[in-house]
Amino acid sequence: MINCQALRWGPPGRPLTPELYLERPAGSLTAIIGANGSGKSSLLKVLAGLQKPLCGKITLAVPHRGGVSFLPQQQHLDRQFPISLQELVAAGAWGNRQTPAQRSQRLGTVLENWALTGLENRPLMALSGGELQRALLARLSLAEAPLLLLDEPHAALDEEGQALLWKHIHGWHAEGRTLVVVCHDLAAVRQHIPHTLLVSPTGCTLGRSVEVITQQPHMKVA
Repeated sequence: MINCQALRWGPPGRPLTPELYLERPAGSLTAIIGANGSGKSSLLKVLAGLQKPLCGKITLAVPHRGGVSFLPQQQHLDRQFPISLQELVAAGAWGNRQTPAQRSQRLGTVLENWALTGLENRPLMALSGGELQRALLARLSLAEAPLLLLDEPHAALDEEGQALLWKHIHGWHAEGRTLVVVCHDLAAVRQHIPHTLLVSPTGCTLGRSVEVITQQPHMKVA
């Protein structure tokens, strides 16, 4: 599903890590952890095709159209944009081959699953951080992409919201989708994610979550 060969990324002329060689099979669930500024989010953007690598090659075994869904961090979203929560979530169904009735029914189900029923007509600026994050995740639920790239999906979520998040992550994984998740909650990584990519200026290490985290107790995870 994901194959990186001699991949380097970062600001022009300043790669953040040595060359990365990485293979993740279809249906895998992987966390990315590392210190502040180590390049976790940048790596996710490179995988999503939103940022060019400095060198190396990436191969994603996904359909050319609709094969990848990317969840950005909230600060990259313009909350002044004049759309409602429902319109934001409904955008996730773009390109899906469904009738209008099927889309409407699916949208209602997703809003209910993310505890957003009753907030459909609120503008983005009127949403709390947790409500907005659940809306962004609900939008992802409507997508049919086999590869999901999530940049700090737990941000701004309360305990109930985090429980919903991990329930859906496990559900997507059970469907056979491939997930890569940037996460700074080490306890959640240990509990929910089987493999972890540790990103640091000295190199990247892939292993089981408990092993990698235990080997690097001094790392400040962002």
